[in-house]
Amino acid sequence: MLEEVKKSLEASPIVKKGDYNYFVNPISDGVPAMDPTMLRELSLAVYKYADLDIDKIVAVEAMGIHLATALSLATDIPFVVIRKRQYGLPGETEVYQKTGYGSSNLYVNDLHAGEKILLIDDVVSTGGTLVALIKTLKDMGLDLKSVVAIIDKGTGKEIVKKETGIDVLSLVKLDVIDGKVVIQETIED
Repeated sequence: MLEEVKKSLEASPIVKKGDYNYFVNPISDGVPAMDPTMLRELSLAVYKYADLDIDKIVAVEAMGIHLATALSLATDIPFVVIRKRQYGLPGETEVYQKTGYGSSNLYVNDLHAGEKILLIDDVVSTGGTLVALIKTLKDMGLDLKSVVAIIDKGTGKEIVKKETGIDVLSLVKLDVIDGKVVIQETIED
């Protein structure tokens, strides 16, 4: 089912950001163009493997937005975006996140204690974003039914589990070896 996804990932150019091997792909960067077939594969796989007994899909800006949109259209479940911009709305919650290549604040709006959610993001690599978000969302009284990172790169998935007790569902595990993306496994293996 993930054939287009695998082909696209394996063709990704690699950019060095310090010591970090950053792969450039439509899933994680929006360039090159996202083929609708690939986006459909991703949303169908999440639909198949994630717990969708939820009230809302929650996406992390920016690269979780297209994933949440596709999943929302496939399921008729509304979605909310955790933003990088502060609005100052009542109940807005600020989250400090630190990753392997930077740090910033994220802002949570329109989520309420007791709601069942699926949290979706493009990549888990260091785990910094997901750890910070999961801890905050739990503190807000939300029921995280599924946490999804389409791509698993590095040790972030294990760090998230260790620091939050939450398993991250990923569709593709990959690494960058000798300047190329190497798919190590998919959820279907």
